[in-house]
Amino acid sequence: MTYDHELTLIGETIEEDEIGNQRPVETRTTILCSVKSAGRNDFYSGAAAGLRPEYVFTVHAYEYSGERIVEFEGKRYRVIRTYQTGTEEIELTVERVIGNG
Repeated sequence: MTYDHELTLIGETIEEDEIGNQRPVETRTTILCSVKSAGRNDFYSGAAAGLRPEYVFTVHAYEYSGERIVEFEGKRYRVIRTYQTGTEEIELTVERVIGNG
């Protein structure tokens, strides 16, 4: 499997400002991945549950820390399913984020 695409994992940490208010801060980590379109079965099964799977990204499991948002080619996607394919790889099935979310 070739890892010839860039994927940005978007996480969130909580920081305090100078007066102690907590606020979320976005963290971004760019990694390499393999990409394929969501399969017919994933698409129709997801649609029945109100989801719209679009891509399946394969990444190294040690690089993924549970991030729920990713960015690919300038567009944001929400991780709707993860699947451990072996000891070293994990598949992220994603749907497009619409609006600001």
